Amino acid sequence: MHRELIRMLRHTDVRVIYAFMAVFVIPWCLIFASGSRIIYRYFRTIHHRTVLASIAATYRNLYLFGQVVVDRFAFYAGRRFQIEIEGYQAFSNLISRPQGFLQLSAHVGNYEMAGYNLTPEGKKFYALVFGGEKQSIMENRNKAFSSTNIRMISISPDMSHLFEINNALADGGIVSMPADRNLGSAKTIDIQFMGRPAQLPYGPFSVATARGLDVIAVNVMKTRTLQYTIYVQNLPYDRTAPRKEQIRQLATAYKTELERMLTMYPEQWYNYFPFWN
Repeated sequence: MHRELIRMLRHTDVRVIYAFMAVFVIPWCLIFASGSRIIYRYFRTIHHRTVLASIAATYRNLYLFGQVVVDRFAFYAGRRFQIEIEGYQAFSNLISRPQGFLQLSAHVGNYEMAGYNLTPEGKKFYALVFGGEKQSIMENRNKAFSSTNIRMISISPDMSHLFEINNALADGGIVSMPADRNLGSAKTIDIQFMGRPAQLPYGPFSVATARGLDVIAVNVMKTRTLQYTIYVQNLPYDRTAPRKEQIRQLATAYKTELERMLTMYPEQWYNYFPFWN
């Protein structure tokens, strides 16, 4: 199915797929998908919208997520999108240094687009990815990344990916990690996120502070039908503070940036599980 979709998108405007999805796919998801109920509660309890407004926003959320998925396959098919970058200087400054650094992402917008447009020169880039992806997706990612310095590190049950992360950073590379979901570890940080108690994974912030790394947050948000904006933001923390306080400061800086994205783009939150306590 993935390969057929890529072939179709070589000759079909993505907006045709969007229209089909809006009429035949999203209404079914709105009624039957468990994620739709979670997102509905997100709009009701976090953004305090009315019942009807929450239903409409849930439909919009599912529709935008569908577009994100289609856009990924459209890129594999050779289609290109208009990309704007805010805060590129923060990324450029870190690229010019010999030390490695950490790039944190979240399940908002379409982060994969950053890998095709925010590419480093002279540094290797390692993206931590879910090890259970379909082989066709992994093959197409590898093909799309073949002309760049980007490599993928698959999350493995035996936690061997931690050694790969450590080696990549020791060699002065860039490591990209999601910081809004646990990836095999039960250790978390309790925070107030969007005004309600939630938890962030401990691992990404621990990795950064263990080495005293520079850290940036990168979010790629869909701004128009065929356009995305990449937001790059430095995440400051006091490296002379006790380690636990460094981790707390870094997690707070990250959640502040994520809150900014959700304030600007509330309908591009794609965490389809109970995130808040």
